[in-house]
Amino acid sequence: MKNFVSDYLKEHESYFKEVSAYIFNHPETRFEEYDSARFLADECERQGFTVKRNVADIETAFTASYGTEGPEIAFLGEFDALSGLSQKPGETSYQPMEPDIGHGCGHNLLGTGAFAAACAAKAYLEENDLPGRVTFYGCPGEEGGSGKTFMVREGVFDDVDAALTWHPSPVNAIMDLSTLANYQVYFRFRGKSAHAANTPHLGRSALDAVELMNVGANYLREHIVSEARMHYAVTNSGGISPNVVQANAEVLYLIRAPRVDQVEEIYQRLIKVAKGAAMMTETEVEIDFDKGCSNYVSNRHLESMLHKNLTEAGPGEPAQDEKDFARKLWNTLSESEQQNYLAPLSGFGYT
Repeated sequence: MKNFVSDYLKEHESYFKEVSAYIFNHPETRFEEYDSARFLADECERQGFTVKRNVADIETAFTASYGTEGPEIAFLGEFDALSGLSQKPGETSYQPMEPDIGHGCGHNLLGTGAFAAACAAKAYLEENDLPGRVTFYGCPGEEGGSGKTFMVREGVFDDVDAALTWHPSPVNAIMDLSTLANYQVYFRFRGKSAHAANTPHLGRSALDAVELMNVGANYLREHIVSEARMHYAVTNSGGISPNVVQANAEVLYLIRAPRVDQVEEIYQRLIKVAKGAAMMTETEVEIDFDKGCSNYVSNRHLESMLHKNLTEAGPGEPAQDEKDFARKLWNTLSESEQQNYLAPLSGFGYT
């Protein structure tokens, strides 16, 4: 089987590179991957998969299936990009594109690689007349959207026996570490506008509430587990006129911790901070829970199988132009940045 899959991928390498390039050149943010999802779903149909679109009531989620009997092996593909992370391909200096949306995590590769794996598995079943079901899952909204959690909730993965995915990384390795669970939540404050010079006493500033909440959250950092993280972005500052008391303002929080129960505890404390900020400013706060994601739970059996096969397959030998490009990228880093980059890799046996 290994030789078949290897030969298949080499034979169709140029095709999958074209697929990846298309997604790279059509970057779209979470749950707005209309072009990428349509393109990938169309390509799945071209390869003989049966495609279902708009699964889980998500416009950019889809499944592409082959086979009706036997265990179902799922390949999970992502294809969303991030705002502010575009970059002209092949360049080692900062050269953003317009609009400034890009695949900073390489999801053009992620989605295409999972698609290629599904195609190779399908071809192997066909060639050897074997039972089995192969499904490629088009999973949107990974970057800050946790699209797969909504798909799970709607039962999209109920029939899956094993699900496989991958992610671009500095090393070829099997991930056996847990990840941080997280919540993403909007806090929207509503106050009362007024002229800031003439009648400031009549206004109730929603922006003041946001700022006070952020101050409270920053003081909270000392009193949560050390592995936890709290990130925030002011997504609505209430306008651009400093002589107006801002009636509406909004801040988006992303809370991370090793376990879901720890995230929940921090979230409940953060709610108290938000309500306190609203009380201090005599504003109202609306809390909009955007998404949640549990911590990754390892599957040691699957990890052992993947590691065995990865070791046998090997990483492959990079071409000379790839080595030259990597060297140019490396030389853009300072000595301290190079050391910081290498430190986490020591755990994988790299120095």
